[in-house]
Amino acid sequence: MKLRSKIYLYSSVLFAVLLVIMNLVIYFMFSRLSTDNQLDQAAAETAKIAADMRRVGTGVAAPELLRAYVPIEGMLRLLAPDGSGPAPVTSASEQEISRLKPVYYKDKLSEIIKVDGRSYAFVTTPVIWIDGIVMNVQMTKSLESTMNTLRVLRVVLAGATAFALLPLLLSSRVLSGLIMRPIVQMTATMREIKNSGKFSRLTLEDTSRDELVEMGRTFNDMIALLESNYLKQEKFVSDASHELRTPLTVIESYASLLKRRGLTHPELFNESVEAIHSEAIRMKELTEQLLLLAKHHEQWDLSMKVVDLQELATASAKVFRNAYGREVTVNAQGEVMGFSDEAKLRQLLFIFLDNARKYSDEAITITLGASGQESHIVITDRGIGIPSGELPRVFDRFYRVDEVRGRQGGGAGLGLSLAAEIAEAIGAKLSMESVEGAGTSVMIRIAAESRGRQ
Repeated sequence: MKLRSKIYLYSSVLFAVLLVIMNLVIYFMFSRLSTDNQLDQAAAETAKIAADMRRVGTGVAAPELLRAYVPIEGMLRLLAPDGSGPAPVTSASEQEISRLKPVYYKDKLSEIIKVDGRSYAFVTTPVIWIDGIVMNVQMTKSLESTMNTLRVLRVVLAGATAFALLPLLLSSRVLSGLIMRPIVQMTATMREIKNSGKFSRLTLEDTSRDELVEMGRTFNDMIALLESNYLKQEKFVSDASHELRTPLTVIESYASLLKRRGLTHPELFNESVEAIHSEAIRMKELTEQLLLLAKHHEQWDLSMKVVDLQELATASAKVFRNAYGREVTVNAQGEVMGFSDEAKLRQLLFIFLDNARKYSDEAITITLGASGQESHIVITDRGIGIPSGELPRVFDRFYRVDEVRGRQGGGAGLGLSLAAEIAEAIGAKLSMESVEGAGTSVMIRIAAESRGRQ
């Protein structure tokens, strides 16, 4: 059974059962109140009759007393403890109840009895007669008018229940449709994605804020994440196959050269091993960069905190001086703080320092400063620079201003693309200025403190 049919069936049955239970409760409460009210009235009448009969005493014959007080639809009886007493007086319409066997009761009693399928209120009240004997005044009163009212009520409630079931069934159908609509849309969207290979989104009502719309938004977010990961995976495969082809070709060529001539020409050994080693290192760096670019930002495990930028820049400059023997100067006007992930910011700084090292031979300068709620790091070199027409494309993946020099320097064209990804992840802003033949300046701008602390 489909989910829509289940929702329709279960909701219809539940509503119908609740409706029937509610009407039954109404009927039984009304029935109980009506019969209890009739019994109370009969008990009050019997008590009054008993008091009047005792007051009149022997002045009037008992049969005459009974005839004077007999109810319109019922019977009145005066009964002694031994079962004796005058004949009961019965209304003309209720002669069949005169055949009821007389029973003496010591205490008051009121109850509903059945005679030939008809309902009666039976009340007995003890009364001390003139001669000191405790007599029973017993009234049997028809409840047929009340029973007729209850029968009419049953018909009315049954009709109302049947009539109410029609809109109930219709509303259950509408309810199941409303609940299932986003699920049907999701199924159709997923089927469309499967058949077309293109990611689609659900169309949502911006004015609604119920759980179904929230489920739709979550579905769209999931599709966006899947699309992003799919594109990253697709880009990773494309980038890896594109970029790894060259070093693999170089390694294969030198390996073949060693295999053919390595034993007879020892001078080729050092050249081939050096080339293979260099390309293997480049492949390792390239693979690490590709894997990082393939990850979604949420998978980078960022640890955002307030960082001392002067301390970070000084430590990075020292590492660079020791590793490459290049002069890196740090200029800062007092203490400069920034809110960022320290490891990723250091990696971002290393990418631009490495580019400055590759494309310039003179000293590199790191300048720190702060303005308002932002801090900035500026990396400046005096190298070959970048033509103004090429600046908008330098952050594109695998793009190189100088293809030949990029290969010779070991670059894969991924450094600045990775820098852009890191900057986006840590909330930094990048800008680059360059003059061809004069040098390049890159500015990293980050928040001076956590936004939550403002």
